[in-house]
Amino acid sequence: MRGRYPSPPRSDPPPSPFRLRPPPGRDLPSLRVVVMADSTLDLTLDGPALTARLVDFPSVSGEEKALADAIEEALRALPHLTVDRHGNNVVARTNLGRAERVVLAGHIDTVPIADNVPSRLDADGILWGCGTSDMKSGVAVQLRIAATVPAPNRDLTFVFYDNEEVAAHLNGLGHIAEAHPDWLAGDFAVLLEPSDGEVEGGCQGTLRVHLRTTGERAHSARGWMGSNAVHAAAPILARLAAYEPRRPVIDGLEYREGLNAVGIEGGVATNVIPDACTVVVNYRYAPDRTEDEAVAHVREVFADCGIDEMIVDDHSGAAMPGLSHSAAQAFMTAVGGAARPKFGWTDVSRFGALGVPAVNYGPGDPMYAHKRDEHVAVERITHCEDRLRSWLTG
Repeated sequence: MRGRYPSPPRSDPPPSPFRLRPPPGRDLPSLRVVVMADSTLDLTLDGPALTARLVDFPSVSGEEKALADAIEEALRALPHLTVDRHGNNVVARTNLGRAERVVLAGHIDTVPIADNVPSRLDADGILWGCGTSDMKSGVAVQLRIAATVPAPNRDLTFVFYDNEEVAAHLNGLGHIAEAHPDWLAGDFAVLLEPSDGEVEGGCQGTLRVHLRTTGERAHSARGWMGSNAVHAAAPILARLAAYEPRRPVIDGLEYREGLNAVGIEGGVATNVIPDACTVVVNYRYAPDRTEDEAVAHVREVFADCGIDEMIVDDHSGAAMPGLSHSAAQAFMTAVGGAARPKFGWTDVSRFGALGVPAVNYGPGDPMYAHKRDEHVAVERITHCEDRLRSWLTG
């Protein structure tokens, strides 16, 4: 749904903006959370209030340093944690000698702000703002667990990383995996990406390729003197339109693949027959395919379409659901409900590559990620924190 971000009320907010239950007989007004001037994080705030504080702390991809500094400072004040940092990525760990280690991970960056900061809490318990869903509500839950569960039944690793919303080679979790893979060691991982409070197993892989066709330039008044590269791309588009994606079932979860054109570029001038055209194609594939198999499949699909060159522009592999692990089963028992497949790509793939089974579980609603009207229900934040606390202390 597109539309302008709801405007905050003009009146000043009352002193306690996170009291969600009004006194009997009184309505609770729509509230505006003002961006705070200081650069600290108060981990004694409840989950919704901490989410608002994080939203009011801008951290667009590439500009996360101030927030990483604040997270590091807050975590170093907790005596039960050992804290390390690599770039703008912060890792905190308990070292209690427990039989299992669980990793709770989340990215601290957001997409560019779209007139939706500062955050705003409305009368229906909905918190609005950039990153509320993806994924500062999940980061708030991580920080709350880090601060309030000093003696968990499993050792915990908390990972806060940068640059998830941009190209894969910039991803902070990938940088940690390359430089300090031991920091990410664990028996099971939970990525607090938006999943609307439901468990999502694994993730689909994403492959982006450039399919290029060539021709010969000529004046458009004498088109027979040239060869139109844009016209030559027609078989590619026809193949995409006729493509029927797979829907494989893996560990009881049905994944849905997709092969789509996401961009096309060609043309020199309005009076010139183009000699080059590029169709950008995105392949989302199920976790029963490896990265090499995904590339081979795309080559096979377009093998007879007159392509002059296929270039892999970006590629991140899929991850198996991992729901058969004992820690995952205990997690499912604690949070309740049934798992569902993750259709988008998330960093559970990076944990899968390290041999750590992982799931997505966070309070945000993925349907509102990256939108101008991005928001999260505060009840979901509290629910997610309570379920994780139950699993880690029960």
